[in-house]
Amino acid sequence: MVTGIELEQAAALITGALAPLGTQTLPVPDALGYTLDADVTAPLDQPPFDRSPLDGYALRAADIASASRERPVRLRVVETVYAGGVPLLPLTAGAAARIMTGAMLPAGCDCVLRQEDTDQGDPVVSIYKPLRPYENYVNLGEDYRSGTVLLPAGTRLDAAAVGLLSSAGVCQVPVRRRPRVFVLSTGDEVVYPHVHPLPPGKIYGSNLNLLLARLSELGIPETGGEHAGDDPQAVAEAMERLLGCCDALITTGGVSVGDKDIFHQALPLLGAETVFWRLNVKPGTPALYSTRRGKPILSLSGNPFAAAATFELLARPMLCALSGEERLLPQRRSARLDTAFSKASPCRRFLRGRWQDGRVSLPEGHSSGQLASLVGCNCLVDLPAGTGPLEPGRLVEVLLL
Repeated sequence: MVTGIELEQAAALITGALAPLGTQTLPVPDALGYTLDADVTAPLDQPPFDRSPLDGYALRAADIASASRERPVRLRVVETVYAGGVPLLPLTAGAAARIMTGAMLPAGCDCVLRQEDTDQGDPVVSIYKPLRPYENYVNLGEDYRSGTVLLPAGTRLDAAAVGLLSSAGVCQVPVRRRPRVFVLSTGDEVVYPHVHPLPPGKIYGSNLNLLLARLSELGIPETGGEHAGDDPQAVAEAMERLLGCCDALITTGGVSVGDKDIFHQALPLLGAETVFWRLNVKPGTPALYSTRRGKPILSLSGNPFAAAATFELLARPMLCALSGEERLLPQRRSARLDTAFSKASPCRRFLRGRWQDGRVSLPEGHSSGQLASLVGCNCLVDLPAGTGPLEPGRLVEVLLL
């Protein structure tokens, strides 16, 4: 077990031993937000036939070259073609077909005149305007041709991509499997909001719901969680059970050096291998990482902001390694500080902040136990060890959340 390590070393120890979980096949509507694991090619031309882009008349441009409102050209209407129907007759000289938006164009026509430029007559229509050949004419394969790569591997599927796949008749796609993650919170002092009134000496737990909500925000849908007390054997049994039905386990609480920091007892009872304990950062110094049968167990502080911060710093690289989705890594930016920070930072420190347009402001309240000041924050400000008090205007580095 390594102790007292730098953040980057800890992240490398986590990600270096993990690999993507592989591929799963999902129905296209369920694949929203997932990342393609292979190219998807078009099985057909889109549109699969020449079609009309508007309601009007399919005809031959040569027949209406002289048309005007003063001297309309009159054509025979030989049929009406609706979207979803098939034309029955090819167009010959002097003929037109009434046609609706999206309908298949009859053979022999080379343009479509909108109905507003006619008298909308039937069986004879008066044409008030000439057209060029292939004006208002949507060709077969105008959007894409059969065999075209519609979406390459690595594409994250948004609404437009789902629509595109559906337009090609694609029913299911191979996507990178996302990890199923469970969260276990611990502590005899913790009860959850359904307990009323709050018993003396107890606090309402926040970390379980906080971490589950963050997993959901990041698009990790298969999550679950539960709470345990401070009995090492009971915690070890709960961890063994949860590891049986998940790909990664995140715990919160019980990792420091007090009498009730029971993970130092629970992990040996579980048969887990401890990889590292304690980071050279604040908050979240006592973070602990272990594995059981190759499955990662990330144990975070019980202090709410410490748990939230180290989740961003360590859990997100872990999720990226398991899913192969680089989007899960926080992005770094430089920013000018709008707010003073009076404390020196002998060791590396992360502050909550609000980033916008290259500037960052700090809320009041930076204790690792405070949650109220985290609301509305969208970044962590990364202060190197040895940083002194900060004045407005200082250039800092932030991790966007």
